[in-house]
Amino acid sequence: MNSTSRVVLITGASRGIGRNIAIEFALLGNKVAINYCKSAEKAEELCREIRVMGGEAKAYRANVASTSEVEVMVDLIESELGPIDVLVNNAGILKDNYLVMMSDQAWDDVIDINLKGTFLCSRNVAKKMMPRRQGKIINMVSISGLVGTPGQANYAASKGGVIAMTRSMARELGRYGITVNAVAPGFIETEMLSGLNQKQLGNHLQTIPLGRMGTTEEVAKITVFIASKDNSYMTGQIIVVDGGLSV
Repeated sequence: MNSTSRVVLITGASRGIGRNIAIEFALLGNKVAINYCKSAEKAEELCREIRVMGGEAKAYRANVASTSEVEVMVDLIESELGPIDVLVNNAGILKDNYLVMMSDQAWDDVIDINLKGTFLCSRNVAKKMMPRRQGKIINMVSISGLVGTPGQANYAASKGGVIAMTRSMARELGRYGITVNAVAPGFIETEMLSGLNQKQLGNHLQTIPLGRMGTTEEVAKITVFIASKDNSYMTGQIIVVDGGLSV
């Protein structure tokens, strides 16, 4: 995919989709910056796994919702690994509840990490990319930002906001040679969905034309392609990876 020897920052990369995205980039010879907030042990474990594969990875702790922590992280990555070529805004949380039962804290926490976090990381990395007149930003969203999902008013609002921000960023940054796209996964086999019982899982699978959940590897491979130099003319797009659920 012509993506070797680049520096890739992946937020929330210690587990789930972010973890597999990091591995896919590392297998192609990229230097991978693994961002985490609380899962230090898992982040270091991932770095060790990548090094065993012959890749290069380093973990960086930062709360993506903190302006100062994001600024320090971006500067540190650029000083230690080199200029950031690709940013994957993957960090995200769920705090589901029905609208009338949702607390202010659940709303604020999800908006802060999912929406503000994407804004802060994109702003700081874009400032570095603009003078170099190149770069790729990929935002991990969700079909919840495209279709109504009961119990996810906060999550849907955050992802819908990132979708709108993706298009706005693509308009602003295109003149600097920076592409901005988003990936919208459907039901993917991750820890986030581990709480579903068999009945709930069966009900969800019935709504998916392909009749199965997606894998983190499938999402990762799409993400790597979007970041590749072979993909040079697509920007402002939302790539849906959901087995046909939103059709």
